[in-house]
This record gives sequence, C-alpha cells and structure tokens, in this order.
Amino acid sequence: MKIRIGTRGSKLALWQAYHVEEKLKVAGFETEIITIETKGDKILDVSIAKIGSKGVFTEEIEDQLAAGQIDIAVHSAKDMQSVLPKGFNLIAFMEREKANDVIISKKVGLVINTDASFVLGTSSTRRVATLKRYYPNIKTIAVRGNLQTRIRKMEEGACDALLLAYAGVYRMGYEDMICKELSLDEFIPAVGQGSVAIEVHANLDIDKSAAIRETLNHTDTETCLLAERAFLKAVDGGCSIPVFAMAKLQGTELEIEGGIISLDGEERICHKVIGHSNEAFNLGEKLAREVLSSGGERILKDIKNQINEE
Repeated sequence: MKIRIGTRGSKLALWQAYHVEEKLKVAGFETEIITIETKGDKILDVSIAKIGSKGVFTEEIEDQLAAGQIDIAVHSAKDMQSVLPKGFNLIAFMEREKANDVIISKKVGLVINTDASFVLGTSSTRRVATLKRYYPNIKTIAVRGNLQTRIRKMEEGACDALLLAYAGVYRMGYEDMICKELSLDEFIPAVGQGSVAIEVHANLDIDKSAAIRETLNHTDTETCLLAERAFLKAVDGGCSIPVFAMAKLQGTELEIEGGIISLDGEERICHKVIGHSNEAFNLGEKLAREVLSSGGERILKDIKNQINEE
C-alpha cells in the first residue's frame, strides 16, 4: 500500500514529513513525499493576522487532498484551524515534543530578565502580548518566513534575538542558540504546539485511513490536543487572537490550563480545569466558558475591534 504524503517545502515541514515517512515505512507502507507551496509561504511581508487566520498554511494542501493527489497532509498541529472545512478530518496527532517557547540568539552574553532591553523578532500576537506583560522593555518586530529565513534576518541585523517554539529549534538542530527557555507558567503555548497533525479527506479509503492512524497516532497527545482544540473552537480564536492552552495527562487525570491576553499585555485571563481523560472535549469547552465569562469575552471583542480597525 502506497501513501502519498503532502507537506509544505520548508526544512522544518520536510523534517516532519520525513519523520512521518519513516514511521510509515517501518509499518510496511510504500511512501512518496509531495511538496506544496501555501499562501503563508508566499506572502512574507504581511503578518499572518492580516493575511487572514483560516487556512494560511493549509488551504492549497487541502485542495490536493480533496482532489486525491495526496493521501495525507502533514502539518504542525498549531497551524490547524479549530474548524476544518467540510470533508476534512485530523486522524492522528504524533507524540508531542516539549511545548515551551524559547529565545534564540547569536549575541554572546545576551541577558534576558525583566529589565532586559533589546529587539526580539516574532510575528505571533500571543508572544508579543505576553512579552509586553512579563518583559516590558523588550522591543518586538515582525519577522516571518521559515526558521532559516528568520535566523538569516536576525544575523543581518533585523533583531537581536528570535522567539520561537522549542520543537522547531530542536528539530532543526539549533539548540546551541537557545539563550532562554520561557516558563510554561507565563508563556503557555499556542494550542497544539509541539505536535504534528495528520489530515485526510473523506474520500480516502477507510481501511487505509485506519492503518495510517494506527501507525502514527499517539493516544496521550491526542487526548491533550482534543481538549486544547475544543477550547480554541469554543473561544473562536484564530491565528490573530492571542489565546493559549496547554493540557497535561497524568494517568487518567487531564488538566488543561489556558486563556486569553489583551494585545497590550495589560489583562490576562487564565484558568485551569481538571477532570477525567475521557472527558477531554468537555474539559476544553468548560475552560473556554470559564475564561470567557470572567472577562475573556470582553477582551476578545476588544481585540477583534482593534484588528478590524487596522
């Protein structure tokens, strides 16, 4: 049985695709990797928030899934919108890497504390808002592109450091550039950060789909991401909204912590709910209700108004 694997063409996306391919080959599948350029890869001079939050890195790949030109699409789970287009489904979430955000730099002796003052590159509204709250003297500039492009821009002097997900930095072999691993207490990550998601279309043979899921899905990671994605859907948070959530599993106990932060970092609503792992979806929705009812709904409305005014 042959599996055609669709992916973006960046080095990190290809690392993920090769990782998937390796597991499929071990399970006895033939494989082929097909690279696809997305809107998010083409438009690098505009923030993701301004491009539009739905399908920035997935739309073109989904077109090929629907046409049957590829069997599966490999995505960073954090790039997946909370509601997929009709006919599409996520059938597997691969084991999650450490989910922290990290600051990387090539500047020797860069000190990162509450008094630190330097220029940091990031295009994430969540990261910018959280920096304003906990590291108010750090200036930020929007830096987009794949990991290598961002590092090149930093080396050319666009910024002193970059704020990125640990998973990508680790997978690309840049750990020696990490100068600070940010706390999960303050920098709760984007939903799904650190995991790879496998997407299919309803036209894929059901037995093939089941065999792929059996090979690639990591049950504990899936449970956590079901809760996180339920939270994201209920809050209605896209790429332009600074919401965050992180679920952790201990035996059958599932804990999910998450919330929303205002764009200026002044207000941060964050709650935690705990329950049984088989209630993952309900726990994510419960967290969303608590966040929205305790001020999150007002913050969300303010953010959407600000974005629409820009």
